[in-house]
This record gives sequence, structure tokens and C-alpha cells, in this order.
Amino acid sequence: MAQEIEIEFKNLLTKQQYEQLLQAFHIHTDVIHRQTNHYFDTPTQAIRNLQSGLRIRQINHYYECTLKEKNAEHIHLETTDELTAEQAKKMLKGEGFYAQEVAKRLALHNVPLEQLYVFGSLTTDRVEIPYREGLLVFDHSYYLQCDDYEVEYETNDAIKGKTIFDNFLQQYGIQKHNTNKKIARFMKALQAQKSL
Repeated sequence: MAQEIEIEFKNLLTKQQYEQLLQAFHIHTDVIHRQTNHYFDTPTQAIRNLQSGLRIRQINHYYECTLKEKNAEHIHLETTDELTAEQAKKMLKGEGFYAQEVAKRLALHNVPLEQLYVFGSLTTDRVEIPYREGLLVFDHSYYLQCDDYEVEYETNDAIKGKTIFDNFLQQYGIQKHNTNKKIARFMKALQAQKSL
């Protein structure tokens, strides 16, 4: 189990901006890895109501379950349990909950584990690059007949990180956008699909 404070800044990109950044940083397709997030909630949206996100992330044959709890703007507490493929498959089918540390955090919020279900999945092609004492991430995500592009900057210092990220956007001529987390963008697309 790992528990850590995540400080990240993000900004949506156009396809053209994304491709220009891949060129500027000399990114070859062989360093882009694919990951899929499977999102959970209860029928009463207990996780969403906590301004949190619960997912199983799959990267090749590696699985982990993470609960992201919002602490402040750009800052989240992440609790993560590594899972076996068998445990992950059972959880995805609603046959038990095997992420013990995540379960403890959910219990603190009275979230009924037996009501959790997968409401959707999002796949991301990701590149991670060390950048000015942090990590720069370029993502191309696919979900619900949508695809989008974003840049993220993960750091240990919110104030310094904001300055570095703002300078990065300025340097590459990228207009700053208020950017939701992937799960929020997924939920918005899901609501739009349901209202059709």
C-alpha cells in the first residue's frame, strides 16, 4: 500500500498542440504506454459526493486500485493497493473488494463496498518525462466516443509547481484552460450520452 499527496497541474490541449509537444520533446511511439482506468461508484454516487475518485488502473499485466480524495485545489490524497490480476477481475465483476487499505479509507466515509460497481472505463496513451524537479505527462485519452489531449505536471511543491507549469504553457504558446480531472470529463460525457 502506498499513500501519498499528489500535487498536479493540468491543461487540455488540441491534437495539434499535443503532436507539437511530442515533437518538441523528441518522443518516439515506443515510449508511449497504454493504461486503462476502470471507475467505480455506488448507485447513490457516494464517491462522487465526496469529491473523490475510485479506480482500478491496468497497465499491461499490472493492476492497482486507487482512491483519490480531494484535499485542496490541485492537491489530492491518494491511497493505492496493488492487486493481482485475479483480484482485479473479481472486483471488476463485483465479486468482492480486495484493496484493503482503500477499503479502510472508504469505511471512514461509510461507503458500502458491496454497492460499488464499474460505471465506465477510460484508456490513455501516456508519456512521462522528468521536468524541472517534477514529472511532465502527455496524455491522449479515449472514452465514450470521445478523445482528448492534455498535459499534466506533477510536483512536490504547489507554489513552485504552479510557476513552472504556467511558464511551460507560456513557452509553448498554450492557452490556459480550467481543466477537470479525467473522471470528471468522463462523467460529463456520460451525462451527455444519457441525455440523448
